[in-house]
Amino acid sequence: MKRIGIRNIAIIAHVDHGKTTLVDQMMRQSGLFRESELKGDCILDSNDLERERGITILAKNIALTLGGIKVNIIDTPGHADFGGEVERVLQMADGALLLVDAAEGPLPQTRFVLRKAFERGLRPIVVINKIDRPDARPTDVLNSVFDLFVELDANDATLDFPTIYASGRNGVATTDLSIPAVDIRPLYDAILKNVPAPEVEPDLPLQMLVVTLDHSDYVGRIGIGRVVAGKIRKGQRIALLKHDPGVVEPRRVDDTIAQLYVFDRLGRVETDEVSAGDICAVVGLEDVDIGDTIADFDNPKALPPIRVDEPTLDMIFRINDSPFAGQDGDYVTSRQLRDRLFKELESNVALRVTPSEERRDEFHVSGRGLLHLGILLENMRREGYELSVGKPRVLTKNVDGKVLEPIEYLVIEVPPTSVGAVMELVGNRRAECLKMDGRGETTHVEFTIPARGLIGLRTRLLNATSGQAIMHHNFYDYQPLRGSIPGRANGVMISTDTGRSTAYALENLQERGTLFVGAGESVYEGQVVGEHCRDNDLPVNVCREKKLTNVRASTAEKTILLKPPRQLPLELALEYIEEDELVEITPAAIRLRKMFLKEQERRRLARQQA
Repeated sequence: MKRIGIRNIAIIAHVDHGKTTLVDQMMRQSGLFRESELKGDCILDSNDLERERGITILAKNIALTLGGIKVNIIDTPGHADFGGEVERVLQMADGALLLVDAAEGPLPQTRFVLRKAFERGLRPIVVINKIDRPDARPTDVLNSVFDLFVELDANDATLDFPTIYASGRNGVATTDLSIPAVDIRPLYDAILKNVPAPEVEPDLPLQMLVVTLDHSDYVGRIGIGRVVAGKIRKGQRIALLKHDPGVVEPRRVDDTIAQLYVFDRLGRVETDEVSAGDICAVVGLEDVDIGDTIADFDNPKALPPIRVDEPTLDMIFRINDSPFAGQDGDYVTSRQLRDRLFKELESNVALRVTPSEERRDEFHVSGRGLLHLGILLENMRREGYELSVGKPRVLTKNVDGKVLEPIEYLVIEVPPTSVGAVMELVGNRRAECLKMDGRGETTHVEFTIPARGLIGLRTRLLNATSGQAIMHHNFYDYQPLRGSIPGRANGVMISTDTGRSTAYALENLQERGTLFVGAGESVYEGQVVGEHCRDNDLPVNVCREKKLTNVRASTAEKTILLKPPRQLPLELALEYIEEDELVEITPAAIRLRKMFLKEQERRRLARQQA
């Protein structure tokens, strides 16, 4: 049976192809909001990090009423590292809008989200966005999208997809480029016409899959999901079926629904009953987790649990034990670090946390990529946590006696004059070129590359191309190890003293490499204060002061000129460090340091390894 009055649709795309901007215009032109409700741009990007970086990190739910039909819209992240969010929320959708940039065309994340949509049996509506770009090539992009559908084994019905040409920034859409676009109404019409109504079983016992968690300081956990069968009511006694790892049969927990909400415009409104096919938020279930089934109390039947692709990158998180520990943060103990990481597991299903067997204050944290783990660290830092993290490492598999490593699909767009530098840089990291073609003033190159080869690649690529290269990557496959990859070419300068750096000491050191600290900054013994111009590590004293004498010198009034120190943001710092180094993260600072702060300890370890 179909529930005619509802449509559930997810918006999927590669990062920065204009999903959130398009949703803004859909809200503005729907006539359902006052002007004061829709202030600024990227209205759905409510998280501070989302607004700063201009990307969607967490999936969002809104609901619009179009032509008397309620349309639940799910805005999904566009970056590959947050694919766990995409995989979960697609379970709530019956259709999808696939956004593709009219100039860039399909990119790695487009392939990823499209494959996940096909696995769910969704038939996307293709929206070629940004047709107002001067370098737009919508016809070529449409052909590329069709080729991608064929490559991903789409059936004949899916290949006959509807196409909308749009400009999210201008708020216009059209079904034919020869017809001038006036407003976004053609997109509304395409959704109502092509997205199927949800198939529901209203007379069967209750079944609802929890795919997202929210939290309120007043009511605690809030489970969000779609009612698959039956009805859910406020005050209803239910069975919560939980899938524990390694256990076939789900564990049952009895509970009661305290409050029930449905999505309406930008927020949620309380209701007494939700029927099958609609998306709702449930309050009052203390033990609810992602992947649980809310089922009928007398006749509980579990839905299949959510399956998410495994992590590909691992990092060590440990307490901050530097001489400056505890000066900035509020949460500095291993117990607080452990509690925060395990709390993150409740909503971040693509994350894995394993306590270390070697140290009690150390945890192995695995995620989808460097940005996935970097966002977690940035959030913890802003919450007042202090910690140290080690060099990212890829997770390998052992299959039939062979070691397999994760391979990424890498796309680089670069000016033709820099193609040689890109090929040399990527080739040294065991990449294999699959395709190269010219697109206007840029060259489009596609590779497969080991995931470990991507660590630190973006910075070197931008340096080699004077900041003109654009790169995107996404998980591709597990393949046999491709051999060794060269590490960092330069050594580092390591402080030998604790104190404040002086301009007098730094003036002499800036000729030996690139400094990471400026004059007057607090440093400690073992801290990395710069990059050496050679391949060996160099102990330096950045706190040395000029000796005062009663003898006048010709250089006494000499002005000291220092170059600005190189600033390393969190992601760049994680890419930069080597195996014997850590990144110290506090609310006020990001520092690089050696794992062993004393020079004697580092020398002893080097002798043992030799």
